[in-house]
Amino acid sequence: MRCPYCGNDDTQVKDSRPTEDSGAIRRRRVCNACGGRFTTFERVQLRDLTVVKKTGRKVPFDREKLARSVNTALRKRSVDPERVERMISGIVRQLESLGDLEVTSDQIGEYVMEGLKGLDDVAFVRFASVYKNFSNADDFRSFLAELGLEDRADAGAE
Repeated sequence: MRCPYCGNDDTQVKDSRPTEDSGAIRRRRVCNACGGRFTTFERVQLRDLTVVKKTGRKVPFDREKLARSVNTALRKRSVDPERVERMISGIVRQLESLGDLEVTSDQIGEYVMEGLKGLDDVAFVRFASVYKNFSNADDFRSFLAELGLEDRADAGAE
């Protein structure tokens, strides 16, 4: 691992621990050249996944893109970042454990919706509105009715 201070490749691990979600390993390192101390987080990647888009185009799976989508839905919502990270790690583990090297964007969207549903109702509906391509207010009403949330939505509008 390259030292962020001097760029030397000769570093030594001083401590190694799993993170709380067990999705990564936290390592404390020391540079043998400059003595600088730094932390790295290493994730086990079971396999390289490919995402098959609705158009049929194939792109490499990008965990950061998944995280950006989730965080966009959660913008201005008070949800513990650790819960969000656990949800994202869980989605990645689910995708990797499917046994296929290719996953569809629909599969990813369904896993994200499932995760957000248990995390935050507003973020769930925000994500669904983009994922399901809502075009007007009736789409929201229909979606909330399917979930049994329409009565709550109507009560909030009064």
